[in-house]
Amino acid sequence: MKESGVSGSRVTQDDVARRAGVTRSIVSYVLNDPGWSVAPQTPPRNLHAIEELGYRPNKFAQGLMRGKSDSVAARQIGIVLNSADVFLRPYYAEIIAGIHAAAHENGHHIRFIRFFNDLKNPILFNELIHREEICGLILVSLDQSIAGEEDRRVIHNIRERIPNIVCVEWQSDGLSSVTFDRQEAAREATAHLLDKGYRDIVYIGESDDRIAGFRQAFRDRGLREAESLLVVAANDMRSGFEAASGVFGGAKGPRAVFAGSDEVAIGVLRYLNKRGTMIPDEVAIISIDNIEMAEFTNPPLTSINVQKAAMGRRAVEMIIRKSGGQDLDAVTVALPTSMVVRESC
Repeated sequence: MKESGVSGSRVTQDDVARRAGVTRSIVSYVLNDPGWSVAPQTPPRNLHAIEELGYRPNKFAQGLMRGKSDSVAARQIGIVLNSADVFLRPYYAEIIAGIHAAAHENGHHIRFIRFFNDLKNPILFNELIHREEICGLILVSLDQSIAGEEDRRVIHNIRERIPNIVCVEWQSDGLSSVTFDRQEAAREATAHLLDKGYRDIVYIGESDDRIAGFRQAFRDRGLREAESLLVVAANDMRSGFEAASGVFGGAKGPRAVFAGSDEVAIGVLRYLNKRGTMIPDEVAIISIDNIEMAEFTNPPLTSINVQKAAMGRRAVEMIIRKSGGQDLDAVTVALPTSMVVRESC
């Protein structure tokens, strides 16, 4: 995706119209009316030309006409999230709260919050992902969105446009990131159960580095991995509940549960409480994240604390200091975790 016109100057609507083989008025119509009531074949031609040429409205010129300048972009930060589900997840709410707080405290503003799939629209991409709009971009948990070549191309185009990018709660080759060590957190959680004498332990969570940490804790003690059980099918409360019904639906279930997140653990707790299982007397539970809700479950959850708001704050600091470089200048910040012991194990 280019930023300049066919001859090296700024791309205009006339350039897009010529490339798409339509009139300038139709280009303007497509740009300003997402309903696209023109001929069905017209919008795709326009979108392709817009993406190919990298067209975006000349907001600087528009600003001059209104007596404003675009210098405010130096204090504008963009946020891209995985999907709308993020707003329903307390873990990510704390990250976003940290981003907002740090931006406000440092005299910066959040220019936009968008979802990854939104940026597949070249009109929106060219409008937002530009140095005349933002000084930096924070990408939150996009590993859940990157599935195919089109997704990787969007990331590539973002990198070409914005030099100051920080990934939060995930890592991408060549980009700076703020995260926590999932493997180490999982190892610590599993080790806690093993140290308390539990051996028949089930992991319920996502398929990522947490599984490696789970297995590492067993190997560290010379125990066979066959003594462990993996259920890679849960990432929220509902799927945690469903996974628990499969694990504990028979005559005898495992003696302990390591849940990949507090939300999964809450779903497991809900199922076990519903069937009258005593926790931790019959089944012990530990998890990762330490969201606020973990302290108020029945019983309160033992959890590995992740510095959620601090991840958001650190990302903003890196944007402001312009330390969120790429490739050889990329840095990875892994914030430490700690265990919060409560009554679930």
